[in-house]
Amino acid sequence: MADGNPLQAPKDRARRDKRPGPLSWRVRSALFVLFLLAVATVWTTNSLLTSRFTETTRNRAELRLALYSGNLLSELRRNAIVPQLLSRDPALISALNSSEYSQSSQRLISYVDEIGAASLMLLDGDGRTVAATDRNRLGESHRNAPYFVDALRSNATVFTTLQREAGGYSFTYSRRLDSQGKAIGVIVVEVDLAKFERAWAGISDAVLVTNSEGNIILATEPRWRGLTPSAALQREPADSAIERAIQATADWTALPADAYVQGEAVMRIDGRIPFRGWSMTSFTTYSSVREKVNGVLALEIMGFAILAALAFYALSRKTALRMALFQRESAELRQLNMRLQREIAERERVQETLAVAEQTLAQSSKLAALGEMSAAVSHELNQPLAAMKTYLAGARLLLRRNRPEEALSAFHRIDDLIERMGAITRQLKSYARKGQAEFSPVDMGDALASALSMMEPQLKSRKVKITRILPEERVRVMGDRMRIEQVMVNLLRNALDATKMVPDPQLDLILASGETATMTVRDNGHGIEDLEALFEPFYTTKQPGDGVGLGLAISSGIVNDLGGRLIARNAEAGGAVFEIQLPILNDKTQAAE
Repeated sequence: MADGNPLQAPKDRARRDKRPGPLSWRVRSALFVLFLLAVATVWTTNSLLTSRFTETTRNRAELRLALYSGNLLSELRRNAIVPQLLSRDPALISALNSSEYSQSSQRLISYVDEIGAASLMLLDGDGRTVAATDRNRLGESHRNAPYFVDALRSNATVFTTLQREAGGYSFTYSRRLDSQGKAIGVIVVEVDLAKFERAWAGISDAVLVTNSEGNIILATEPRWRGLTPSAALQREPADSAIERAIQATADWTALPADAYVQGEAVMRIDGRIPFRGWSMTSFTTYSSVREKVNGVLALEIMGFAILAALAFYALSRKTALRMALFQRESAELRQLNMRLQREIAERERVQETLAVAEQTLAQSSKLAALGEMSAAVSHELNQPLAAMKTYLAGARLLLRRNRPEEALSAFHRIDDLIERMGAITRQLKSYARKGQAEFSPVDMGDALASALSMMEPQLKSRKVKITRILPEERVRVMGDRMRIEQVMVNLLRNALDATKMVPDPQLDLILASGETATMTVRDNGHGIEDLEALFEPFYTTKQPGDGVGLGLAISSGIVNDLGGRLIARNAEAGGAVFEIQLPILNDKTQAAE
């Protein structure tokens, strides 16, 4: 008995043979064509983009090289004008003529922050450092240094490159300082080119600068300095910074290399610096080119993969979800763009507000300066006004007693005080416009006598015991007698105020001469409570109406303008001690003046 139709089995086998397999030949053909298209596209894209990005990288390297050389040249030119300006500085010339360098180093330090130079040095005629921004270099001898010798021989600014013993180079500008047609010193400006090396260290390129002789003077690798570029590349070890910066170019990059460093291909860009035959060279890795090309190729491969996925999942919901995600991200980006625009507008409004605030602050500063000057005028005129009041009372009493000649003497003193008041206002203007007063020799003993004469009524009314110790020889300084008397009067008046509560007030006035002319005013009062705030404007311990706290601040400013200093301390036996120290005027300094 047969199990069914005998013809049915061959038909079933034939039907099973005609069923499609996992992939039909059409699908396989389409995938193969897609694969060939992907390979051809990737190969063509690699060739074109490698050439294009290599040229772009080379252009950017040339642009960076031009920027580096421009910055280097700008730094050199900016520092080149500094010696010419400092060689005309009257303060430095006066210091060299008078050999008084107490303020010269501080003056150079104030300049170096504005200039941006590495250091400044002032050398005298023997090549000795008399002032410097680095005080550790004071007293060094540079007599045989090229920047000193060449500057003395030339009338222009001299540029010098010296190789340091510790490695590297120093770059200096120097210029001679003349006085009355005679060379009296040299100003030396050290240019800080090492900051460019530090800046280059943060980039992937290797950069070096060579001088006219072909030696490397600046480089991202310190061991290259002093060598030629070829010798430096041969000596470079395999694990150096240049090896880390330059990764191997992909083997399938067909473009020829400009140079090889440790067997690795790099681009070499040469440029000329228009300064003493200097040139600059940079070595740029091909890694950025490879990364950009691989990024584009990855995008292309991803695109072909997406095409294959779309072919299999054209109707898949994942595509719709992906599109929705893209739309949501686009909406978020648009919202972010709107927020950024609002922030930019807000920043612009803040900048406008800041500009208005700056103008208001400038106006407030002007009003504050005007108020301080008004208070200073009131304080300085109060002393002669008080003396005039005393003289007028005495003159009135003398006239009542029929003693007109003595009253006439009092009127003459009042006239002198009026002249002094006019002089005080002129001196206050001069003090406000610092540097316009003309100095002349001043006898400190005569100035002290004038100050005591002005304070005579107050001293007599208080019955103050005054002890004066003066040297036999005259003590002279170079300055303005009126301003020196003004300082002495302020110190005498403060001493009188400090001894109000003392039963037996006493003042010791000591004038001494040595390296400086020193005038000491010592009282037996209550002493000084706060030494740190003593010379600050408007600091006072007096009762309201007795003073505004400007006397010592003005006195300190006057003494500083005269090249000296005003010192205050408490005496061991009680009371306060003030010292006026001014540069003494002897035969040597008078001849220099």
